[in-house]
Amino acid sequence: MPVAPPPPKSLPLTALRAFEAAARLGGFTAAAAELGVTPGAVTAHVKALEADLGAALFERHPRGVRLTALGASSLPGLTAAFDALAQASAGLCRRSAPAVVHVATLPAIAQLWLSPRLPALRAAAPEIAVSITALEAPPNLKRAPYDLSLFPAARGGRLVAADEIFPVCAPVLAARLHRPEELAGFPCLSDASWPGDWPMWLAAAAAKVTVRGPVFSLYALAVEEAANGAGVLIGHGPLVAHHLAQGRLVAPFGLRVPLAQGLRLWSARAPAPGCAVARVAAFLAGEGPAA
Repeated sequence: MPVAPPPPKSLPLTALRAFEAAARLGGFTAAAAELGVTPGAVTAHVKALEADLGAALFERHPRGVRLTALGASSLPGLTAAFDALAQASAGLCRRSAPAVVHVATLPAIAQLWLSPRLPALRAAAPEIAVSITALEAPPNLKRAPYDLSLFPAARGGRLVAADEIFPVCAPVLAARLHRPEELAGFPCLSDASWPGDWPMWLAAAAAKVTVRGPVFSLYALAVEEAANGAGVLIGHGPLVAHHLAQGRLVAPFGLRVPLAQGLRLWSARAPAPGCAVARVAAFLAGEGPAA
């Protein structure tokens, strides 16, 4: 009677994922942040995997961990496998709901640049649903469940809007501003993420003046405060364009300083022509309606 050989030992997928993330990112804490678990959970998974293998994957040191030869040689294959699995999963989700496009972007871009464009997008392509997630940093599109990523950058992706900075304020304040030196008499609002905006613009204007004012962690709130008359804000062109068009904000000075970075759009993979992702990307890039 033939006897079937024992099945090959299967390693836990969760443990393999924890090891791959820790190895790729260089530590258990970073892996935990990416996977949405605690560092202790990552540590436990890696220890269990090492116990199953009967071999160490990391060398433990007081200042962190370092891959063993076995761990280093295993990482490329596991990374390629998990990238492929993530892309296959994303493809399955797209085929089950092909008219849903997931976009990741900064909170300020979501509120001030994307939001004003959504009504026109819905009118042009009512069958497409756009889901927007606000993130503070660009996601890894090989792993994260997003179709498009829209973030400021100097290169890469598709440029959808060039950026430039210049002071903006409510019309009632603009009527009292005639020279950049007069900014010293007004609250000058700024964003914590862009502390160099005021010095850059003042240097370009050759204005020897010190400006002071509140610092905001949410750029959209700083824009609203400027529109409400709280002070003068350094505006980023794409993010204040809607308020300028409405007349809620005005630019009291003519000087605009272009930035090397602009709003750039990345896709998780090359979208098929005519698919929902390609249509939304073309619409956001100003290349025509999403019809």
